[in-house]
Amino acid sequence: MLELTINNQVYAFRFGIGFLREINKQINVPVEGLPGVKKDVGFNYKFAGILNGDVEALIDVLDLANKGMEPRVTRKILDSYIEDEDTDIDAVFEEVLDFLKKANCTKNTVRKILEEIEKEEKKN
Repeated sequence: MLELTINNQVYAFRFGIGFLREINKQINVPVEGLPGVKKDVGFNYKFAGILNGDVEALIDVLDLANKGMEPRVTRKILDSYIEDEDTDIDAVFEEVLDFLKKANCTKNTVRKILEEIEKEEKKN
């Protein structure tokens, strides 16, 4: 479980199966060769956003990962934390990325995405 201290309050973030189901539902794409069938892929898109420094993707991921946890962080608290000039945003991105690489429910997808990125970079 990832913990972040925001305004002297420690918040826990769990990147488990509940998180994965919730985030995947946010974006779906048609499955090639199967008319009418769609696959939920929200995590892939949000992870790519985090890799690209997308602050909104970071906030979405943190918000969903804290769902059901106590204390509950609000989007307003997350927005203020990210906007605060004393917040090291690069460190927050790095901490979340590192955790996603290790969490049981996300590490395989993360590894595959990073391998694909590496392959593409070698081509160029």
